[in-house]
Amino acid sequence: MGTNNELQTRRTAAIPKGVASQCAFYAAKARNAEIWDTEGKRYIDFAGGIGVLNAGHSHPRVTAAVAAQLERFSHTCYHVVPHELYIRAAERINALMPGTAPKKTAFFSTGAEAVENAVKIARCHTGRPGIIAFSDAFHGRTNLTLGLTGKVKPYKVGFGPFPGNIYHVPFPGAARHISAGESLRAIRNLFKTTVEVSGVAAVIIEPVQGEGGFNVAPAELIAGLRALCDENGIVLIHDEVQCGFGRTGRIFASEYYGVEPDIITMAKSMGGGFPVSAVSGKAHIMDAPSPGGLGGTYAGNPLGLAAVNAVLDLYEEEDLCGRSLALGERCRTRLENAAAAVPRIREVRGLGSMLAIEFMKPGTDEPDAEAAARVQAAALADGLILLTCGPAYNNVRLLYPLTIEDALFDEALDILEKALRSQA
Repeated sequence: MGTNNELQTRRTAAIPKGVASQCAFYAAKARNAEIWDTEGKRYIDFAGGIGVLNAGHSHPRVTAAVAAQLERFSHTCYHVVPHELYIRAAERINALMPGTAPKKTAFFSTGAEAVENAVKIARCHTGRPGIIAFSDAFHGRTNLTLGLTGKVKPYKVGFGPFPGNIYHVPFPGAARHISAGESLRAIRNLFKTTVEVSGVAAVIIEPVQGEGGFNVAPAELIAGLRALCDENGIVLIHDEVQCGFGRTGRIFASEYYGVEPDIITMAKSMGGGFPVSAVSGKAHIMDAPSPGGLGGTYAGNPLGLAAVNAVLDLYEEEDLCGRSLALGERCRTRLENAAAAVPRIREVRGLGSMLAIEFMKPGTDEPDAEAAARVQAAALADGLILLTCGPAYNNVRLLYPLTIEDALFDEALDILEKALRSQA
């Protein structure tokens, strides 16, 4: 396989520089919350493939389910020859969706693909083109989803023009000095100054922003969006690609709000490491596109859906949502204790095990990306992989597997706390 340096040389010659990697080492094997590189060094993984591995690396139940399906068949294209896996997974997700309205589910391959199809469905249902999204949102890297994404660098630089009929309003937050009421007023102001309400198909929001900084949507905002959408015949889409499947302590973060979205997009941890995504929503909205209007060659791939069904079994049998809440409480306690000694830490925020630490330069509202980068580097030197996030990259986010062993979790928190306290 070669050393890390040898692989880096080969990579530079073979792969475009636009395909970036955070780490300079190369994975050779992984198990649950641990990764070993090609030279045998072990790392604790608090990145989780950017939120894909809530059930850990290569969970035996997931890999066994995929291996068993591989012995049967790996692909038929569901649109040519359907299979029962698709139906079973859809039935189970429909039953988990918040709210009482009948639901239907369609499967795809990536989170961006799910978001694109949610927009297609909303436009088809309403006959309208406009989409309202939020600042600091991340919805994907395709042209349409980049248009929805509220962060320019590095995602949008050099890739325009982006689709029209997309409008952004501020996401609320204390650091931004923007309230939920102000965000709602910004939408109503759009209807007065920029786009007529009868031209808006959907509002799309992450209940907890991922790349944007693990910002939790206030309950007032979600309730206000539901009322606004009901008032004007607009589809409410919750993007739960990163915050779904137990990360916040619920299967869907939407469950915290007591509000029924019209559509939820999901991906990442629903497949336990295998590429699969879904759009689930109210049946009468999901049925708007004509036969053949939704799909894709690999959409509803049987290997991915075997993984989905195995992951759903794990959540039922091992109470991974309860585990998320318990781990999150332990983690938050350690983080808040460290924060009390580190003036650069402005806030520890999130729900369940979707937690982030925000750094600001002391006594100011200026983001401290350098402090976040130093924490990330110090932790990596001690064997802990962390991610940053936020428009200024001044947040450290935690995406550990919910299946992590207790002793390993404590070891990781010791490393993290040491790195945080080094910024005092």
